[in-house]
Amino acid sequence: MPLGAPTGCFYGMSSPPGATKKKTFDRRIIDGPILVAVWLVAWPSVLQNVMGGIQGVIDHALVGNLVGYAGNAAVGVSFQIFLVVITFIMSIFTGMGVLVARHAGAGDAEAVNHVSYQAFLAAGGMALFILAPLGWVLSPTLLELVHATPEVRREALPYLRTLFVGGIGMMMFYMMAGALRAAGDAKTGLRMGIILTVLNPLLNILLIRGFGPIPQLGTMGAALGMVIAMAITAAYGFWLMGRGGLVIHWHVDMDKSWDWPVVKQLFKFGLPAGVQGVVMNIGGVLMLRFMGSLPQSGHVQAVYAVGYSELFAFITWTSVGLMGAAATVAGQNLGAQKPERVVQAVHTANKLGIGIAAFIGSLFLLIPEALFGLFGMRDAASLEIGVAMLRWLAVSGFFITTALAYTGGLTGTGDTKGPLYISIVSQFVFPLGLLFLLQRVTTLEPSHIWGAIVLGHFTRAALSIWRFRAGAWREIRIETAPSG
Repeated sequence: MPLGAPTGCFYGMSSPPGATKKKTFDRRIIDGPILVAVWLVAWPSVLQNVMGGIQGVIDHALVGNLVGYAGNAAVGVSFQIFLVVITFIMSIFTGMGVLVARHAGAGDAEAVNHVSYQAFLAAGGMALFILAPLGWVLSPTLLELVHATPEVRREALPYLRTLFVGGIGMMMFYMMAGALRAAGDAKTGLRMGIILTVLNPLLNILLIRGFGPIPQLGTMGAALGMVIAMAITAAYGFWLMGRGGLVIHWHVDMDKSWDWPVVKQLFKFGLPAGVQGVVMNIGGVLMLRFMGSLPQSGHVQAVYAVGYSELFAFITWTSVGLMGAAATVAGQNLGAQKPERVVQAVHTANKLGIGIAAFIGSLFLLIPEALFGLFGMRDAASLEIGVAMLRWLAVSGFFITTALAYTGGLTGTGDTKGPLYISIVSQFVFPLGLLFLLQRVTTLEPSHIWGAIVLGHFTRAALSIWRFRAGAWREIRIETAPSG
């Protein structure tokens, strides 16, 4: 049934019986100036992602100063592996975002409630019955796959297993933040992010260093602090949704049974994004494998964990926030049948991202040693490798922020297959193919790896612009089935 058509007793209700008064959709997203529309969603999303990046910085700084470079490498390697798995499961949130944004743009509040609840059921089941047991069993094999040294594996195994077992809290946090953002409310996600930003460092300090009866858990303490903080924050989010007052309200009268037609729509739009995420993160894991074959591999992997996963994250995480804003504004305006505003939103998000990339990239060039020093990385070997890497990444920031802005426009309108194809080429075929070739004809060096990363980001940006301008997203239709 096409979006906007009468949908029967469930989707036809504008305010459910017994529901408390709640926020209405912010119509400035589809009616106001486009810069205002993007900014309404962008600034809370960007700030929330920056705070998430700061938490990672604190984790690495504590681990690096208390455990050493092996701890930094363990955190970086483990989290890269974890992302491969959880990104696929969290792909259902991409499908949720597409449906929620379209329904919000059409003004259908009950459809927004229903779709977000179905995403919660599906994601919770996968986290409990797939992520936790398989992650625990496969963690040792996954660490061997990236050629982690015995010292790094010793620190990484408990960290990785803790993430897998406690991953449900992380999934629920991102599910709620994503649903609210797609409905136009990014501020509540920001408030949740602030709570997380306070809890996570406090728990990490207690668990990594130990305090009183709490033993010093080292690297594992960083993972345990993260999953506990996210679980507490997610519980707070559930309470907010249940009591009313948010743009999404899981009220007592809504149908909470499993709705397979809606879940199929979640997977239809989400699975390509999940495969895309898996491809990208497998590419990251294989990149770590190439690093593992280099002399001083432990130092190279530690530099990559800090320089790329944490410092460069200030560009990627802000760009991801802008990508989310572009997706929300694009999806809602397509739902409101205003495709011209979709194009304007993507261009606006891209301009904001380029400005941020220019500022952070200048810091990479001006104070690289000071940035690595924050993580306890002051030895000559690590600094030599790290300073060279940041020079490459200062350029790559422009490409990745452009790629993500246009990816947001594609994903928000429902074109999730395009970014999948682009990621296979740009994050897998080109950079890894180049490194494989170089490994066969010459001695592989860290600069070859940094250059391959830049090549991948440039290719992704160019192909994303081309796909968006082709305009196939204008013809995408969403169908849902009524429930109850």
